[in-house]
Amino acid sequence: MLFKKFEDIKGWQEARELTRYIYMLTKKVSFLKDFGLAGQIQRASVSIMANIAEGFDRRSKKDFVKFLNMASSSASEVQSHLYVALDQDYISEEEFKRAYDQTQRVKNLINGLIIYLIEKGNSATATLRRIPAAPQHCNTATLLRELKSERTANQELFRR
Repeated sequence: MLFKKFEDIKGWQEARELTRYIYMLTKKVSFLKDFGLAGQIQRASVSIMANIAEGFDRRSKKDFVKFLNMASSSASEVQSHLYVALDQDYISEEEFKRAYDQTQRVKNLINGLIIYLIEKGNSATATLRRIPAAPQHCNTATLLRELKSERTANQELFRR
């Protein structure tokens, strides 16, 4: 697949779905009472999409990777806020799992694209290989272990 516009990027498409779901969750009566957390998690989810789009339009691989890293960090922020929402009973465990898993899918796609661009890509419009999403059967502990592994791998790439 050739990227002609940022909307072609699977990570951006999945981030858009995540943002829709986050906005739906934050409209719940239980969540509305905490406008600070609601606004923060909304901004973090929107930031994922925005950073992918902005990085793509920079038209340099280095800048694109920089903005993809910011998008991945915003996804981690969403995951952290989801724990607060769960702990405060603003969302159910099922809603938490759905949002957390979607966020992890987004991060997997973003981090896979980062690795691709660093190892093989020649431009921001490089051909993208398929990046597998997190398996549906993974629990939160497994996802957190995978996250740590992905971060370690990315850190190693940037040390080179």
